[in-house]
Amino acid sequence: MTTRTNAYKAKPGISLLRLMLLSSLTACAALIVVGATATTAAEQAHAGHQTAAPAKLVEIVRNATRQYIDINAARSANYQPFLGCVSGPDHGAMGIHYVNGPLVGDGEIDATQPEALIYEPSAGGMELVGVEYIVDAATWLTKHNAPPMLEGQSFQLVTSPNRFGLSPFFELHVWAWRDNPQGAFVDWNNHVTCEGQ
Repeated sequence: MTTRTNAYKAKPGISLLRLMLLSSLTACAALIVVGATATTAAEQAHAGHQTAAPAKLVEIVRNATRQYIDINAARSANYQPFLGCVSGPDHGAMGIHYVNGPLVGDGEIDATQPEALIYEPSAGGMELVGVEYIVDAATWLTKHNAPPMLEGQSFQLVTSPNRFGLSPFFELHVWAWRDNPQGAFVDWNNHVTCEGQ
């Protein structure tokens, strides 16, 4: 042991204290890297779990609404603008809803036939960004004991009075054509704006 200590003393600029400190830093760095890798893996697993279910409904919506990318096709299929461009109360927007009245009034939910198509106004025209499923709450509840669901996604109840002047209704947004940092089924989308009108 004496010989070893003398060897460290013999090298200029390196002390036993410095060596111990370097050793400790190396060990800490390894723990930080392992911890970060574990956290990243956990976050990726969680993200994968969250996006597994949405992917199916988003895919269904894209396949069903691809024909409405051109707004003229939507108009020909009885989708008409309802109110104006809807902006969020404190962030994001929904856009302009083109609503199919007969689909809203039928009291049914079909993943391939959304009651509303949502467009964002822009300098290049109207751009399809998502859809909204809508059903009158009273009509739905005469035949069902719970709110509607599509591919595991629960609809939200919008009570009355509301900003649209409608009776209470159940609704579900699906942002199939525009990414939403909040999630594919959140009402307000930070990547949609009404400023292009």
